[in-house]
Amino acid sequence: MTKGILYIVATPIGNLYDFSQRAVETLKKVDIVACEDTRVTQKLLNHYDITAKTLSYHKFSEKQRSGKIIELLNEGKNVALVSDAGTPLISDPGCVLVSEVINNGIKIVPIPGACAMVSALSASPCNGKFAFLGFFPQKQSDINNLSKYIYDFDLVFYESPNRILKTLEILRENFGEITVSLARELTKIYEDINTLSVSDMIEYLSKTVVKGEITFIVHHLKSKKNDTECVSEAKKLLKEGFSPKDTAKIISIIFNLPKNEVYKRILNI
Repeated sequence: MTKGILYIVATPIGNLYDFSQRAVETLKKVDIVACEDTRVTQKLLNHYDITAKTLSYHKFSEKQRSGKIIELLNEGKNVALVSDAGTPLISDPGCVLVSEVINNGIKIVPIPGACAMVSALSASPCNGKFAFLGFFPQKQSDINNLSKYIYDFDLVFYESPNRILKTLEILRENFGEITVSLARELTKIYEDINTLSVSDMIEYLSKTVVKGEITFIVHHLKSKKNDTECVSEAKKLLKEGFSPKDTAKIISIIFNLPKNEVYKRILNI
């Protein structure tokens, strides 16, 4: 028996006109559409007169549902995987299923389309090298680890509207006066895309009601200053009576370096 095909279909992130003709035709010919929320996907299917059956597939049922979908594919059924909005697997369920499909030697066909991360990058002054890190980390140790990437890559994150101001303040505290791009309500009527210094972005957002899903980009720091120069300046400040904490703060501002990273170096002087 010929095995079915798993189609990875990107859906609109707001504007229904971003749904391609190929995506519509794909969903019309498959036997099953696996989706995060059947109610959300059904609205999209109804809009395009698509009558395929839906199957719930979300982060809490990935392992269980993956087995069921593998069975369907092995029976020769064609299945489409969609998320509520955007491209599946990009901070959305699907990795477990795709891994199982590959292990079972089943064909996968991606049907490209909207993706908030790519849309935000295309409207920002990115340097061509970026790292997508999903939702902004909550633990300080994970935030500290961002310094490994921030000198070489633009860092792309998703964030909720009720956390974005706090997140920007955390970034300023740890990385100084960096440049950030922020995109919200992408493809919708009230689409808003801005590139500002982190302080200006905080001021801008504090004057408005922040709604909608947010994609933001931390633009890479151009270069690390000479380490010897930093150490030399730190020694001068310590000799003048500044505390290690104050010294770290001053050095981080002068050289645009993460304060926590500077503080660790100072403790070793």
